[in-house]
Amino acid sequence: MSDSAPALTVPAPAAAQSAAPVKTSRFRTPGEGSSGTISVVTVVVLLVLWTLVTNMGWVKPLFLPTPQAVFEQFWLYLTGQANDKPLWQHFLASMFRVFSAFLLACVTAIPVGIAMGMSRWARGIFDPPLEFYRPLPPLAYLPLIIIWFGIDELPKVLLIFLSCFAPLALSARSGMRSAAQEQINAAYSMGASYWQVVRHVVLPAAMPEILVGMRIAIGFGWTTLVAAEMVAANMGLGQMVLNASNFLRTDIVIMGIVVIGVVAYLFDLLMRWVERRVVPWKGRM
Repeated sequence: MSDSAPALTVPAPAAAQSAAPVKTSRFRTPGEGSSGTISVVTVVVLLVLWTLVTNMGWVKPLFLPTPQAVFEQFWLYLTGQANDKPLWQHFLASMFRVFSAFLLACVTAIPVGIAMGMSRWARGIFDPPLEFYRPLPPLAYLPLIIIWFGIDELPKVLLIFLSCFAPLALSARSGMRSAAQEQINAAYSMGASYWQVVRHVVLPAAMPEILVGMRIAIGFGWTTLVAAEMVAANMGLGQMVLNASNFLRTDIVIMGIVVIGVVAYLFDLLMRWVERRVVPWKGRM
């Protein structure tokens, strides 16, 4: 008979056995599951339909060019062989206008929204002008901006800034109401001051809505890009699209639209990643 004790088998940790989250309920959560495969299939189907419709001649190239023609223009602009400035110059000009306006809006609109959520005086001061100009299309006040600020870079950036400002401010204001009254009272009962409650309770609760507002604002910024680059611009993705539309170059127009859309989508993905890192508790409380 052996004196050695039998070896004990230590079970592997649950996290090592399976990376999938443990389901603790038989009930389904609305919207649960990944949609990545569905999105990829949708894009592939749309590309196949586009290729089929255009290559079969069901739609004239003037109205809808083939994917091959659009990709050819993309390659010509990318390599600098087109009868225009290279794509990277248009891209950098638009990126500067959109992101400088977006960052300026974040620096100004988020504090304004926080102040509106904390103070009735701030709400009374900023709410009327915000609600007045928010529904206005950018083209409505574009002539005034040109008259007041000229035709340099300032009116372009200002137009995009105004389109980003309102959704950011209103999201921050709405987010300041997200903290439950029980949480606020619990912080006060433990001796927290007013500003400690704002810093440690109200602002963390407002962060999810502020980040959603940032995603919405950058979308508005990109949609205003073409209008902003109507102001005497000689570079920019919006200017490239406008110039091509004047000559009925639909392939360049669609190529520019695709580039603008892809960049906006990539930034939205970046914002979703930041949201998962900054507010991992969103949707779990």
